Amino acid sequence: MARECLAALPQRRAHVAAVADRALDVAGPLGLEGDLLEAAAWLHDIGYSPPIAVTGFHPLDGARYLRAAGADKRVVNLVAHHSHAVVEAEERGLAKNLLVEFPYDDTLPHDALCYCDMTTGPDGQRMTVQDRLVEIRERYGPDDVVSRFITKAEPVIVETVERIAGRLDASVAQSK
Repeated sequence: MARECLAALPQRRAHVAAVADRALDVAGPLGLEGDLLEAAAWLHDIGYSPPIAVTGFHPLDGARYLRAAGADKRVVNLVAHHSHAVVEAEERGLAKNLLVEFPYDDTLPHDALCYCDMTTGPDGQRMTVQDRLVEIRERYGPDDVVSRFITKAEPVIVETVERIAGRLDASVAQSK
C-alpha cells in the first residue's frame, strides 16, 4: 500500500522503506512484534500522498485513510501519533481531532517508531536525531508549521530516541 500510495513521492518512499528496515532491526531487541512495527513504519507517511492528503496534516490524513481501509487499529494509532505528532496537531489546531479520533496510548511501539523515523533521513540515510531535527528545519524553513513543531517537540523527541537507544544498547550488552 505504501509503495503504491507514495509512488509519486520517490524521496518519501525511500524514507519509509529505510524506516521499515530500521523497524525490523530494532523490533526483536526491543521485544516488539516485528510485523506491527514494520507495517507502521511503511505506512507512517502515507498521509503525504496527494489523493490522501485532506487536512495537510499527514499523520491524521494517513490514519483516517488507513482506518477507512480497514487497517489494524494498532497500526492506525501508530501512524496517527508517530514522532509525537500531537505537538504538530496543536500547532495546526487539530489536536482535539487527533486525540478524539485516535486516543494516544503511551507504549513502547510509539517510542520505537519515533526512534526509527527520527534517525532516518529523507533519502533513507541513517543520521543522528540532532542532525535529523536540523535537516527537517532546514527543509521546511524557519516559519513553517513543521519547523515550529520540531522546535517545540525537540526535547521529547530527543528523550524518546535516547531512551530507545539505551534499551537497544542494553539488549546488545545482554546478548554478549
